[in-house]
Amino acid sequence: MATDLPAPSPVADGSLTMGHLALHYGTAEEGPAAARLLAAMGLIETQVLPLPNGNFYRFVTSSAHYGRGDGIVYLSALPEPQARLIAAIRTALRAGTDDEHEALTAYRAMMAQDYEASFHFGFLVDTLEELENLVLALRTLAENDPLLKGRVRIGANRARRGDPAVDARLDASPVFGTVDREAYGRAGVQVFVETDLVRAGQLGEVMYFEFDYVFPGHASHVLSVVEL
Repeated sequence: MATDLPAPSPVADGSLTMGHLALHYGTAEEGPAAARLLAAMGLIETQVLPLPNGNFYRFVTSSAHYGRGDGIVYLSALPEPQARLIAAIRTALRAGTDDEHEALTAYRAMMAQDYEASFHFGFLVDTLEELENLVLALRTLAENDPLLKGRVRIGANRARRGDPAVDARLDASPVFGTVDREAYGRAGVQVFVETDLVRAGQLGEVMYFEFDYVFPGHASHVLSVVEL
């Protein structure tokens, strides 16, 4: 428990909103594919600004945010100095070689077991049916779309078992019915979209997007209380 609390903030409770997130794609040629993926995930494109090193895109999470200063996701090309830094880090760690640094190998193993163990960005979806349809659509795109094929991987966690109604609904789900992994909490599900079209994390390799749904009527759920 903290014993040295900061002074009260001059910002009133409730006056902060989530403003924006700035994301990068790798090369100018990958910009349209990265933008297509964000749109397929439900974000609304509001601007495309052509730049010499690739398009700059503005998306919002809802049409209600179209002209506001929050709910925004910016997408642009990875700046050249940052790309050089990432390349230097990968070279120093011998990434992808038979002599890869043990710290990097351990990091990859961790992420293979837990998508949310490192940097990721989460969205909340209003209904389970919408989330299921989103997953099914993304699976189809990942298998067949010329821009997205082979560039997207999808994983999922179902809610911890114990609530008969939730368990029965998820057992019958076209997405979660075959999922064995459980979330770090109850009454909610998680879907993870991993893509190398958006570059983030320590190695600038991939980005993890999370899509969540929480069953109504539960004061304690996966997004309100973390369970071990």
